[in-house]
Amino acid sequence: MEVVIIGLPQSGKTTVFNALTRGHADTGGAGGEMHVGVVKVADPRLDVLARMYQPKKTVYAEIKYWDIPGPESLAKSQGIGGKYRNVLQGADAFLLVVRAFTNAAVPHPLDSLDPGRDLANMLGELAFADLEVLERAVQKLEDGIKKSKVAERPAMAAHLETVKKVRASFEEGVPLRRQQLAGSELSILANYQFLTDKPVIVAFNADESGPEISLDRLGLSEKETAGLGQVSLCARLEEDLAAMPGDEAEEFRRELGLGDPAVDRVIGVSFQTLGLISFLTIGDDEVRAWSVPAGMPAQSAAGTIHTDFQRGFIRAEVIPFDDLARCGSIAQGRKEGVLRSEGKTYGVKDGDVINFLVNV
Repeated sequence: MEVVIIGLPQSGKTTVFNALTRGHADTGGAGGEMHVGVVKVADPRLDVLARMYQPKKTVYAEIKYWDIPGPESLAKSQGIGGKYRNVLQGADAFLLVVRAFTNAAVPHPLDSLDPGRDLANMLGELAFADLEVLERAVQKLEDGIKKSKVAERPAMAAHLETVKKVRASFEEGVPLRRQQLAGSELSILANYQFLTDKPVIVAFNADESGPEISLDRLGLSEKETAGLGQVSLCARLEEDLAAMPGDEAEEFRRELGLGDPAVDRVIGVSFQTLGLISFLTIGDDEVRAWSVPAGMPAQSAAGTIHTDFQRGFIRAEVIPFDDLARCGSIAQGRKEGVLRSEGKTYGVKDGDVINFLVNV
């Protein structure tokens, strides 16, 4: 999974990045550097399986975080993405950092603290960037139809109709991720890589001792906040704790009455917002977690391991993790009847331990 961190200047984007990745990126003032960090997704089930099978390696799911420079380091005419738009387009989701902390030494670029306004502004920036793409697409298609051969016009007209339909919904304030579109329409739009088609997790960067901020307290409409994930954290405190040795950080958390580390909470909300689960594979070489959309057909899940597995799929041997841990082995699971044989359309569930039988 690849997540791009976005937000207004002085919202604490890079501090959040450091807290999540245990990084040491410079957070002082405007910066022109892009930071990239990879975080392993903690999964106690893998630890149990590793003890059972003693593999050569244990491979956790990973999230790559991108912290791109804010608008303060880019020409205003470049918009939210500017020269980093390709990074935004390649993201699986956005982590939108909204400032909710007070600090007189860090002036807010809009001169006042208003999380609802800032969130609406950033969502508006994403929509505006997509609207510009739509406007250019409409113009290009209209010109193309005039110059095209008669036989090519029906397909181009259908393309144009879809783009205009989406543009009309944008103008009514409906981002692409909330538009009801047919499969053929989604296929037409896929190549545009619209930013508002990406899931958004809102990270409220709050004061250490202040109340948690939530979407329902911002005064925004349900239409504006529908489908958004959310998490509240104190990025500066989490950055400090992330830099400590694990035992020391845990002791501080207990003393301060803090919950799980920000990285665990953000990952949990990210999986929930994107509708992801993890299935597991086992073997002497490796024990591994694979992140896929919940309910993905078994044949498609096999393709996440290797495309040849999808093409040569025969069946999947599936046992829930809890049953495998209780039984102690696949052989015992088969004896107890909890190891199942599933076909290509089986919807994969979180914690499924799967052995794919393939013909390659």
